[in-house]
Amino acid sequence: MASIESGGVVTRPQMHNNDGDRRLGLIAAFSTYAGWGFFPLLFRALESVDPVNVVANRIVWSFLLVGGILIGRHRMAEVRDVLRDRRAVRGIFISAVLLAINWLTFVWAVNNEKVLEVSFGYFITPLVSIAIGMVLLGERMNRWQQLAISIAAIAVVIQAMGLSGMPLVSMQLALSFGFYGYFRKTVNVGSVPGLFIETMMLLPLALAYMVFRFVTSGGAEYADPWIFFLLLLTGPATSGALILFAFAARRLPLSTMGMFQYIAPSIHFLMAIWLFGEALNLVQLSSFVMIWASLAVYSFDSYQRGRKARALRDHG
Repeated sequence: MASIESGGVVTRPQMHNNDGDRRLGLIAAFSTYAGWGFFPLLFRALESVDPVNVVANRIVWSFLLVGGILIGRHRMAEVRDVLRDRRAVRGIFISAVLLAINWLTFVWAVNNEKVLEVSFGYFITPLVSIAIGMVLLGERMNRWQQLAISIAAIAVVIQAMGLSGMPLVSMQLALSFGFYGYFRKTVNVGSVPGLFIETMMLLPLALAYMVFRFVTSGGAEYADPWIFFLLLLTGPATSGALILFAFAARRLPLSTMGMFQYIAPSIHFLMAIWLFGEALNLVQLSSFVMIWASLAVYSFDSYQRGRKARALRDHG
């Protein structure tokens, strides 16, 4: 999954075929998804800070760091090319709004003991993306994908029963990522320049909110060196995961990358239960069992289609 935490969607990676590059790609992919999996630890440590302020800091420090990387690698021309295209700017603006919604939902959920809902949301994300592709892009689903979507829909209903209401955090995370991916596919821009433009568009609001909080609360979070350090860390954590993701995507098939996408929500699930002590009732557990079954079907289908595609290339 080119998770929204990666800041972008990779459609066709440039492949590096030697074994050394593949090993490095596997290490980078595992590190990326494991890093995303442990993100709740960072944001739980910042629970004393207003979630909107956490996201505002994440935007500002990501913008500065990614901007520095682009300048250092002489890639600002890519940014200028995108900004000259009105259609591209409109698409990235919408994706930037969805990015902010996703980040804010994630931080709020972590700080309000809803990491299980976060886990469920990222488990259903690939299936939501398939559904969006079918409805908005006219993509056809095969019978295995239809089965996976059907099982996932039942899982959502069961999860709603366990929560005595719709799993709003889960649906918001999955839908914001799914539509984020849809709008990012309309713009021909790399992951790193794309994240830079998105954070640039969000920057005025982020800075305005940070100033507002500083004026109204005296900036207590910035007076605490540890909290300030953690706020600064949100930038490198976001950008570092993006860079590792892009590195891995250039060296691995998308089918291989897809197999790694379940690492993060699996870590979220275990962390919610064993570290944060969130309650998991039998009905909710049943919903997770259903979603794991749907993902097994989805992964089997992806593997089979990937194997057939490679066979056709090899004998083409």
